[in-house]
Parts: sequence; structure tokens; C-alpha cells
Amino acid sequence: MHSTPDPSHVRFTGPLTRFASGLVEELALLGYTTTSATAQMQLAAHLSRWLESHSMGPGDLTGPVIERFLAVRRVSYTSHYSLQALEPMLGYLRREGVAPAAVVPAPSSPAEVLLARYRRYLIDERGLSVPVAHAYAHWVTGFVQDRIDGGGQVGFAELTAGDVASFLTSHLPAMTRKTAQMTACALRSFLGFLHEEQMIEVDLVGAVPAVAHRRLSGLPQALTPIQVDALLGACDRSGPVGRRDFAVITVLHRLALRCAELTVLRLEDVDWQAGTVTIHGKGNRIDRLPLPVDVGQALVDYLRDGRPQTTTRTVFVRAVAPHTELAPSGVSCIVARAARRAGLGTVHAHRLRHTTASRTLNAGASLEEVAHLLRHASPATTTIYAKTDQTRLAALARPWPTRPSVGGVS
Repeated sequence: MHSTPDPSHVRFTGPLTRFASGLVEELALLGYTTTSATAQMQLAAHLSRWLESHSMGPGDLTGPVIERFLAVRRVSYTSHYSLQALEPMLGYLRREGVAPAAVVPAPSSPAEVLLARYRRYLIDERGLSVPVAHAYAHWVTGFVQDRIDGGGQVGFAELTAGDVASFLTSHLPAMTRKTAQMTACALRSFLGFLHEEQMIEVDLVGAVPAVAHRRLSGLPQALTPIQVDALLGACDRSGPVGRRDFAVITVLHRLALRCAELTVLRLEDVDWQAGTVTIHGKGNRIDRLPLPVDVGQALVDYLRDGRPQTTTRTVFVRAVAPHTELAPSGVSCIVARAARRAGLGTVHAHRLRHTTASRTLNAGASLEEVAHLLRHASPATTTIYAKTDQTRLAALARPWPTRPSVGGVS
């Protein structure tokens, strides 16, 4: 008969011994089961023995030292031999102030230095978020690499509009429409950066043409009320995961949130007394929205009987350890899984936002009101929803012409 594993019973020797009890508590707060926590403690014990054998302590846990340990562990162990496996322990030791902070690798080439400088420009000068700045840098990486000379240097002094056109002609046709659009958008931004930083004499932003796209050619894919009910009904609210998924879908639908806005929603953003919720949106925009009763009820049910015990301050957290904040991709997966269970096929989380906008407009709201609901920076972004207002569009329809009657017969 096997006994239940107990993480506190893992035997330690070496410099990490005095942190063992605190690490056990840390793993409990992160939501690890006793079996998973025991495996984590065994990993920590192995690291402690290895440090002792090399006359090192937690203060020596730099990147190269960690890689040396993992290389040794991979020889004899079949699990828990990645940097990700070490993250809970390293995070705890760093917060205790005994292990060095993680070091972001410095750019190692002129191209990487330039892209890092561009990212900093987007964040500091243009006010973009870190993820968006990294995305822009990613989309222009190919353009930068095309400018690397034989000595590894990046040269833009002789850049011409023809060079820009040549890059676009050779790269964009192989891309999807969305990727091509984003690449062109990022390239305009990058060329503006080069001109502003005086790395090119002529402003070449105009050399990047708009990617052909009939933006208003299709209607947003709104869900019907029956489909929304089916989506919510596919969440088993008898368990904690189902209560979380129901709350996620309810908040996305009723407040028309983007996935990224939902993932950064914090406990203190919900003002239960005032009945409002603060939304942190694109471009550091902050909006305060009314908290509908059904949204509040779904949140209460999740917070009371579904949300794991964790020190994480975001409202929605992972259902399995470590109980950290959800990623935007995780939100999309929640909606997609519920849609499959409901027999709706492929449904992306953003369709809930489209659904709310379309339904609000059809109920009589103006485009300006819908733009406010969606928190669009420009009202022009909202114009696509004008086509979903079937009631007002029908009033504009001209009657179908008929033949003039001849002898009383039409």
C-alpha cells in the first residue's frame, strides 16, 4: 500500500535546507497538489545537493549555473529538468532576496541592438504596451535582417523607396492577409523611427502602400441569442472550472471585452459598492463601466466557489497549478472548448465582442454609443458595425421595380 506523498518530508542537505519549509508553503499557495509539490521539493533537494557539491549557494544561481545544473539533471532524470520546472523555486528564492534576479539577455548583434532600441522607442515615445512593441519589432525583423552587410552591421544610410518596395514585393505575397497588413503597418512605424532618429535622411513612410483589403466587405460574425445561451449552458457550473468558464464568457459577452483586457482585470478593479468595473484597455486607456447584475453574480459565484486560493491579484487565474493569471490565449481556449461542447463549431472569443456590438446597434444605439462601449480610440473603427443594423438598413432599401401595368395587368 502506497503512502500519500508529503512534500514536507523530502530530505534536504546543502544550502537550500533552510528554505525548505518556506518553499512548501509557497507551493501550497500556488495550488500544487501534494504529489506535484513533492516532486518540486525533490527537484529543490537535488539542486541543493548539487550546489553543496560545488561549494555554491543560492546567491550563485545565475543563468549559466542553472543551465549547468539542468544539464547534469537531464543525464539521470526523465522529468523536471527544464527551466520552467525550476521557476516556482527560483521565484521564491528571488523574492526572499537570496538568489540573483533573472537577467534578460543583452542584444548580441547590431540588428538585435537596433530592434531593442526600436522597442524602447515604441514604449517610451509612442506609449505602446510591451507586448505590442515586441510584436512590431517581430514584424520588422525580416526587413532589418535584409539590411545586414557582410560584416554583420545594419545599414540604412543608403535606404531608398525602391529598397522598401523590393522588400514588400518579395515578402508580402507569401504572407496571409492579416500578417501582410501588420507587417506593412509595423514597417511604416519603423521607417518613421529611423527618420526621427536621423538614421535616414528622407521620410520613407509613404513608400509603404496600404495592403489591399476591403475592410467593410463582410459582416462581423455575431452569435444569435440562442447560440450565446448554448455557449453559456456548455459550462458545468457544478465545478470550479465550469464556474470560471461561465464567468469568463459572461464578462466577455456583456462588457464586450478583449481577451487581453479580461486577463489583466484585477480584484481591486471591481467596485462592488459603486457597481462599477475598471477596464485597462489598449494604449494605457482606462475606462470605468457599469457592472451588470448578471456579470456581478457570475463573478461572485466564481470568486466564492471556483477561484483557487492564490496570492495572484488578477480575477481570473489558471485552474491548475501554478494558479497564476490567465493568458489571452487561455481565454480563447475557454471559449473555443465551450463552443465545441455546445456544437457550435469554431468560435473565437472576439466574436462575443462582435455580438455585443451588433446587438447593441440593432437595439437602437448610435455608432457613437457603440464606439464608447467598445472603447475604440477612433469612431471610424466602429463603422463596420453599421452594416449589422438590419432594421435601419431595411428602411433605406428601395422597393424592387415592377413592370408598369398594361390594361390593368401588371
